[in-house]
Formats: sequence, structure tokens, C-alpha cells
Amino acid sequence: MTHPKIPFQATAPTTARRMFLKSTVATGAAVSVPYFGSTQSSFAAESKSKNAKMSIGVIGAGGMANGNINTAKEWLDVVAVADVDAKHREAFGAKFSGGKADLYEDYRAILDRDDIDIIHIATPDHWHTKPLIEAMLAGKDVYCEKPLTLTIDEGKKIREVQKKTGRIVQVGTQQRSTFNLFVKAMALVADGRLGRIQQVQAAIGSGPSSPEVPVAPIPKELNWDRWLGPTPKVPYRYLAQPGSQRAKTNCHFEFRWWYDYSGGKLTDWGAHHVDICNWALKLNGQTAGPLSISGSAKHPVEFQDGYPVQKDRYNTTTQLRFTVKYPGDTELIIRSDTRSGVLITGDKGRIFVSRGSLTGKPVEDLVSQPLPEDAISKVYKGLPMEFNERKAHWANFLHCVRERKEPISDVHSHMQMLNVCHLAGISARLGRDLQWDDTAEQIVGDDQANRFLSRPYREGYEIEM
Repeated sequence: MTHPKIPFQATAPTTARRMFLKSTVATGAAVSVPYFGSTQSSFAAESKSKNAKMSIGVIGAGGMANGNINTAKEWLDVVAVADVDAKHREAFGAKFSGGKADLYEDYRAILDRDDIDIIHIATPDHWHTKPLIEAMLAGKDVYCEKPLTLTIDEGKKIREVQKKTGRIVQVGTQQRSTFNLFVKAMALVADGRLGRIQQVQAAIGSGPSSPEVPVAPIPKELNWDRWLGPTPKVPYRYLAQPGSQRAKTNCHFEFRWWYDYSGGKLTDWGAHHVDICNWALKLNGQTAGPLSISGSAKHPVEFQDGYPVQKDRYNTTTQLRFTVKYPGDTELIIRSDTRSGVLITGDKGRIFVSRGSLTGKPVEDLVSQPLPEDAISKVYKGLPMEFNERKAHWANFLHCVRERKEPISDVHSHMQMLNVCHLAGISARLGRDLQWDDTAEQIVGDDQANRFLSRPYREGYEIEM
């Protein structure tokens, strides 16, 4: 989907505004007009007035970093790249700096540099928290991929350091900058079109399984020990898949299907769709945290005391359905058995929003009852809105860095919803329901489950605050 580079300032006629606000937006391709309601100047004009690109250091130079920096490269000067895979860092440096960027195996060399304005962290999930905390303590602003943490305890540490340092941190949940779909859905909620929310559903899809993935020689370009980092030391595994460019492995990309490095679908797609559910509740004034979680999940291997018995194949959930209870009889359902997206049901109506559509009677009613012209802007914290999706998310981050404002996807709201995903993961691994004290951030009356709120770090890879 291509979106024109249109300044945010309201220069289009009023009829164009009404067309946007009334449209049902069956697909994202329908949008070609600016987003209105703020008095902020355009990001393009702002960037030009600053007359300089921001220097950026990139930690983790795989697929996500390539996509992100390619999106925002007109505003960035890549001066340093760190990756434990030499092929990744060399290819990335050549592509985005013409070979001029300094290349490192150890990311800490980037944090020590005074000439770097911002950091982008796009490592595997188990390597998000430690460099993020260290980057903030080093005085850097950070765009970090989701999910920020593997545990609830890590989230406490991140929030503490962000409050202490005041650094700007944007989480890579770009659905929060998809104006024609997710942000518009939130505007409908905030304007009262759905009434009081009774139920939100996050459909996140099912997870994969694998056969036995055998131990294999470590690629010469990869520092496997450092790739593992804070997680237990285990053999490198690799199984080629004939006819596919992607192998079965416990390393690049496929790390997300191993609990040592990820929460599986619950934190991979849950970090997107549960985030939208949580955002809707908060915008609607339903701010109380969860009370309990119940449900069930299927795993591709046997579990004992919350840990997989088999260590040689994917072990995160393949199918799941959980119900999270909130005060006032509100519930969140996380499920894998239906179309990916978010269903929001209130006492006045319901809507469904995904990366391809926004539907429901409240959307259809916009033809005769358009939203106020500043409805989208209010949901977006009154920040400039230019471009759409990932590019808008980066523009939002860079604007907030310059203006020292909270970005649209901040660490505090992110951890509110990610705690729910982590609780679902703990429930799935132990196979039982959990009661939650949201104020204390503790599981009630279950010592074994509470041990999963944190995890030990391998010696030499502890988080230092």
C-alpha cells in the first residue's frame, strides 16, 4: 500500500475532511487524504527546518531493522551497526551507509559513542530489555521492536529506568500509527460510538510446530554464545527445508517459537492486537487492570512444571484461547481460532478492525454521523500525523525525540498490555487459571506461577541498573 507524502497541516478543503471521516474504509488502500485536527506542523517541514539527519546506531541488523530503516532512511544517518552475525552487520552497513558505518559485534560500543543521537533495537526478543535499559542509562533515545520483554519483572525495570532518565522510547507497534484503520477505530471508541465496552477480542492466529531440529555446526559468521546472551547455553540447531528459504532453527527468525527466546504467538502477535484492545479500554475510561485469566493452550511438546520436556523442537503454543476478566464484567478474549484482528463490543455497537479492514455498523453510520474533525488527532495525542503505518510510526518517534514528548507507543502502556500476554503465557505453561493483583503486579496465592514473573540471566549477561 502506497501513501503519498502529504503535509499534516489542514490545507485541503472541508469536503475532503468529511470524506475521510465518513468513509467506511473497507481496505487500507482507500485512504489518500491527510489526517486532520492538530495544529502541529508537518513532520516533513519540521525535518527540513532542522536541516540535518539524525545519527542512528542500529543494534540487530536482520529483517526488522532492514524494513524499519528502509522506511525512515531519508531522516536518518546510519553511523554504527552492531550484530552478532557478521553477514547481517556487513550487509546492513553496505546497504544503508554505503559502507561508511562502523561495524561492531558488541552493541555496547555503540552506547559509548557521543555522536549518536538515537538507537534502534531490532534484536531477537530475549535481547530487547538489556540493551534498552543500557541505552536509556547512556542517555540515548530508542526505537525498540516489540515485545519489550520476556517477563513482567523486566517491564518493571524498563518503566523505572524510563521514568528516571526521561528518555524517549517508541515501541515498534506500528498499528498505533495506522490512521485509516486502528487509529480510526480508536476514535470511534473514544467518541462513545460503541458505548461502554463489554468485551474485546484479540485474534492472533495459531503457532507452528516442528519435527526434531538437529544440532548443527555453528555458522562461522555467527557468535552463537553472544546470540544466546542472557539465556541458557544450548547447542545451535538447524534443519533445512527443501523448497523454502527459511529453515527450522533455534536462531534467526524462528527464535520466536522457543520459550527461551520469546513468548510465541502471545507476545509476537499479541503485542499488536492485545495492545489495540488495551488502548480501546483506556480511551473509553475503563482503566482498571485485569483480575484473572483462564483458558487453555496446546503445545507441540509435553510440559512439566511449566517447562518443555523435549528440547529439540519448537515448544511455544500452537493453539490457545484465554479469557481475561476485568472489573465491571468486562473481558478480553485472546484466541487463535478465527480471523486475525480485533473485535470490540460495547453496549451501543461493535466493530472489527484488522490490517485490512475496519467494519461494523458504527463505521457505516459515519456516512450520516461523521466523527468530529479532531477525533483522530485527539486519539493520537495531538501529535503530527503524516504518512501512515510504519513510516508514520517513525515520524512520530523522531518528532517526539526533537520535541521531548511522549510517543504514541510508550513503554508504560506497552507493558500494561504485555503483562496480560505474559500472564497468558504463564497460564499456558502451567495449565491452570491465575488470579492477578494488578497493583502489586503479583499472581495471587501461587508461588510457582510467581517464579515465572522473572527469569535468571546467564553469568556475564545480567541487567545492571
